[in-house]
Amino acid sequence: MKSSGSGLLGLSANLSLWSPLISPETQAMQTPKSIIGSYGIWASQLASDPASLSFRNERFTNLESWKLQARQQTDHCIAAPELDPSLTVREIASYTFDGIQVEELEWSLPYGNPTRALLLHPSGAGPWPGILALHDHGGNKYLGWRKIARSNKAVPDFIKEHQDHYYGGVAWANELAKMGYAVLVHDAFTFGSRRVLPENVEGIEWGMPEIPPFNPDKEDLNYISGYNNWAAAHEHVLSKSLFCAGTTWPGVFLKEDQIALDILSNRSEVDANNLGCCGLSGGGLRTVYLGGLDDRIKCAIAVGFMSTWNDFLLYKSYTHTWMLYAPLLPNYLDFPEILGLRTPLPTMVLNNREDQLFTLEEMETSDKILKEVFVKAGASEKYQCNFYNGPHKFDQEMQQDAFQWFNRWLKN
Repeated sequence: MKSSGSGLLGLSANLSLWSPLISPETQAMQTPKSIIGSYGIWASQLASDPASLSFRNERFTNLESWKLQARQQTDHCIAAPELDPSLTVREIASYTFDGIQVEELEWSLPYGNPTRALLLHPSGAGPWPGILALHDHGGNKYLGWRKIARSNKAVPDFIKEHQDHYYGGVAWANELAKMGYAVLVHDAFTFGSRRVLPENVEGIEWGMPEIPPFNPDKEDLNYISGYNNWAAAHEHVLSKSLFCAGTTWPGVFLKEDQIALDILSNRSEVDANNLGCCGLSGGGLRTVYLGGLDDRIKCAIAVGFMSTWNDFLLYKSYTHTWMLYAPLLPNYLDFPEILGLRTPLPTMVLNNREDQLFTLEEMETSDKILKEVFVKAGASEKYQCNFYNGPHKFDQEMQQDAFQWFNRWLKN
């Protein structure tokens, strides 16, 4: 064997190649921690920063050219299913409640149960600015639009508790209608009237929580709790199946929310040139995709759902629904930049400093990213981000700030 050097120096150099490996335990003590252990740092560096289609890259100088390219790639990644936008909307009931006009609506898509929705607006012909109010996830798929709207004074305790916990005790969709808006709230895919029914599922009984018998004549709390536990366990199954079908949960959300936006904008009471959307948590997630990819939304407000892909990757993916993820999209845009695709249209983000679903540092990073995008586009006045004390919520203080933002951009 030839020596790579002379004397002991060369031998020492060769022997160093055979030094004992660092034990996994010692390595663990020296490696930054994440929810995927020592693989976190490696995984967080796979996508470039800025991502390849970020407007923050120096190579992008024309806003519209960038938006076209970035939106096309985003559309490709979320793979929204093709749906015929022409459908029949059926009015179930119409009446006045608490000073506003209420219409109960229903429409059928080519799949799943019919979608139930509530349209709220002031009395009179309008036209009123239109808002698509997007309900939250909240670990409660039994409910949909009823989380954020009321159609009568008889509010069940379990709905009142939800509104007390997240919304300061009010149905914010109703409050917005009282201020002179036409507000449509519909059940999202797999929520409320659109929920997956266990009796239609077979082949995965093992490992799924049991559900008490369903009573069609009474909203039984044991059934609701059992159903929500079952739906939580079923969520990863549905998400994987959507991937196998060539689509994603964000893609299905986007397409169904756009159909609801079609319905809202076609109403005679609605000013189709002044449309907005808003939602907390899962509704904030839907706002990111709908607001980022549909320019009919002239004003978008994402509440309690704004952070970076690195935050999800390293710290918080386990706290979030499968509805968030679109494979490969982080290679092209960081999460806040999906909402940034709407630049220069008015955009607001509302965060809570103690929100358990995100790290404060990464929420602040998201704010910096969006500010940079809007500043580069020459539209800094069209973006605002507020931070509030407290946990995950959209309380009355936050609602007032959101409503003022809508008034500023949709009523002037």
